[in-house]
Amino acid sequence: MKAPRVIAVVPARNEEGAIGDVVEEIRRCNPLFDVVVIDDGSTDDTAGVAAARGAAVVRLPYNLGIGGAVQTGFQYALEEGYDRAVRLDGDGQHDPSALALLLGPIERDEADIVIGSRFVSGGGTYRPPLGRRIGISWFAKLVSMLTRQRVTDTTSGFQAMNRKGISLFARDYPNDYPEVEATLLVYKHRLRLVELPVQMREREHGESSITFARSIYYAIKVTLALLVAMARKHAVPEEEAGTG
Repeated sequence: MKAPRVIAVVPARNEEGAIGDVVEEIRRCNPLFDVVVIDDGSTDDTAGVAAARGAAVVRLPYNLGIGGAVQTGFQYALEEGYDRAVRLDGDGQHDPSALALLLGPIERDEADIVIGSRFVSGGGTYRPPLGRRIGISWFAKLVSMLTRQRVTDTTSGFQAMNRKGISLFARDYPNDYPEVEATLLVYKHRLRLVELPVQMREREHGESSITFARSIYYAIKVTLALLVAMARKHAVPEEEAGTG
């Protein structure tokens, strides 16, 4: 049987200092994976460094934000015919050695999308800043209630998925705090979601743009978006032949 084609989707903005190591580590841990870096309107040499380390690079002409960059990566994966996609950030905080673990339930046909959770049992000792911690806790409780499935890390950008997940996110992916709304999207489209524990590393280059005030603002904004999304009629994607 032909092995599934896997691509690592890496959204990045102004990660010149980290992106080269991220690409190299993905390829070292998973030599059969292809890598595409989505350069989200960087003003530094993120694209050049990524290309020099062997990644395919899609350069966005201006900053679309994390949601637009991630959706571009999944569109690339869909159009290029990949069977599996993994997603990790370009700042080096996600450990590529865990990607094989995340793909396990996909290969066993136990899930369509697997999320690497920092907070499920065994997920390590990662402790975000107060504002973000409040938001993460709130969204986990709210999404768990809305979907009737316990989720612990609705803001994780560390994921693996099959062709169904790729197709869904290529067609429809939220913008602000997209991972939270995407978790609800998975539920509404009746895809199977599983969380597995992962470790989160400290950022070595650059700094997060999410302040305490912005965390509170996004918490309110995304909460309203989730409630509106739940009020909409269920939309089930067309089944694709040979997917799984």
